[in-house]
Amino acid sequence: MASSTLHYALSLSNWRANEFSVTLSIPEHDHKLITLSLPSWIPGSYMVRDFAKSVVTINATNADTALTIDKQDKQTWRVHTQGKPCQISYVIHANDLSIRSAFINDEYAFINGTSAFLSVDELPNAPCTLKVIVPKCDAHLANWKAYTSMPVNGAISSDDVATTWYFCAENYLEFIDHPIYVGEADTYTFTVDGVDFTLLFSGHNNIDYARIACDLTPICRHHLNLFGEPHPIKDYLFMTLLADNGFGGLEHKYSTALLYPRFDLPLIGESETKTDGYITFLSLCSHEFFHTWHVKRIKPEVMVTPDLSCETYTNQLWIYEGFTSFYDDVTLARTGVISEQKYLDIVAQNVSRLLQNEGRHKQSAAESSFDAWTKFYKQDASAPNNIVSYYTKGGIIALGLDLLLRSESNGTYNIDSLMKLLWEHYGKGEIGTPDDVIQKLCRTHFGIDVSHYLDAVVYGTQDVALHEIVTQMGVEYKTRARVSGDDKGGLTTQKPIHHQLGATLKSEQLGLTVMQVFEGLAAQQAGILVNDIIIAVNQHVVNAQKLQRILDTTKDDCVNVTVIRDGRLLTLDLPIIPARQEMAYFEIVDSEKLAHWLAVN
Repeated sequence: MASSTLHYALSLSNWRANEFSVTLSIPEHDHKLITLSLPSWIPGSYMVRDFAKSVVTINATNADTALTIDKQDKQTWRVHTQGKPCQISYVIHANDLSIRSAFINDEYAFINGTSAFLSVDELPNAPCTLKVIVPKCDAHLANWKAYTSMPVNGAISSDDVATTWYFCAENYLEFIDHPIYVGEADTYTFTVDGVDFTLLFSGHNNIDYARIACDLTPICRHHLNLFGEPHPIKDYLFMTLLADNGFGGLEHKYSTALLYPRFDLPLIGESETKTDGYITFLSLCSHEFFHTWHVKRIKPEVMVTPDLSCETYTNQLWIYEGFTSFYDDVTLARTGVISEQKYLDIVAQNVSRLLQNEGRHKQSAAESSFDAWTKFYKQDASAPNNIVSYYTKGGIIALGLDLLLRSESNGTYNIDSLMKLLWEHYGKGEIGTPDDVIQKLCRTHFGIDVSHYLDAVVYGTQDVALHEIVTQMGVEYKTRARVSGDDKGGLTTQKPIHHQLGATLKSEQLGLTVMQVFEGLAAQQAGILVNDIIIAVNQHVVNAQKLQRILDTTKDDCVNVTVIRDGRLLTLDLPIIPARQEMAYFEIVDSEKLAHWLAVN
């Protein structure tokens, strides 16, 4: 029988309709019927997205003969092949500008395999080849090129009709783990400890790529050194889609796809001072690159060969996204990319998000992990009152675990020691982790029982007792009231507000739309609801600043708030209550201790 290799061809022939076409050539096989399907979710993003909804047309042929193709459910088709070779041709509508799906416009095409490439259930381990075809009949595409971390499978070819790039993968799961960028792009390469990195940014820009590479070099070296040689990668691609707005990152084994605002990045000739937007970008790169080990190779048992047709549940995401959230920022401080105080302010902002979140008392980090498919990825305005983020709390849990290990071992072990064990025992062989992996490793290799700590802060809803433990770092943990509606937490010299509304607001031409109402605070007590429009306080039309001034200076026990609710005008009594101490900050009291804690072992 002929080779079982599956041959895919991706043609970018109709960007004006936000469409691309795919042909899948299936060789002779031993099945009368074959089953085709698209995944319903993409690994690393835990929400059913039903990618098959974007299939516009699909047909099957053997030579010039049409074959019967029957749709079985929302994402599955069955083709009557009688074991003969066949070709599946289909069109995908691609207009989701995100790092999770597929998108094509006049500037570029970005394609995740989970959104584009049908699997053949009967040939799950078949090698896959890919041709990316850019037609020459459209002059607009004249300078488009194909980029991906997928291994090259031959030289680029060009004729009068098209330019074609060739790639290959060992099997379908590997095949769909390489996002593809086709279009005009800026690239910049740099090498760290024998690993070649490529920065790709969509379009052509005046961005200071040399500076970004310089700042990323110590971050990449930190992660490479933490897990040690031999490195699991020889090349790595940071693929960034630039947009006016938008944010996101998704990890892959040999690359990451990022979405970021173009003007939050440093331009050539600008000040060397790092803006908050640029620091966040470096942290995002740090986060996704850390996933090269921790998520893409160290992973929960159920994620080793996940079922991409439906939800795959695990309560371990606090380990994976939480620990990575700890490392993404601490690495910037360890390597001197940001100052110690800036790092502490970032941690304080994460803690502040938790303190504003009454949901942390109702949902544990383990439950948040399990419910990622619904409660975390499908949040509504009630989320702060009802759920907790396994990213945010997981990062603080990791900080607490590090300090616990240091304390219990007199400084012999820390979270780095734990990460190295996870890599050695699970990541290198891609053996999935059990739910109690952290407890087992700490007990077996360190002789430390962390069960009590994890029972309280992971499986229970207790806060990490930062005020008791961060003195080991040479810092003091404190809280304060917010200074404004935009306050994110951290050290500040601004004066705090006195009284708090307890809602997030969006300014409109007339009034303030209520976006969220926080449990237990004045707005909820007054009966203010999400989507109400606050137009006046004590019969004075207000904006956000006037509203806060009135609340802070009133001597009354309550004020009258006028709102529009679904076309009705209502007046509500808003109680005046003291502002909650929900903003965290850290003060350095022993710089030597902090430097020692940040030092890389």
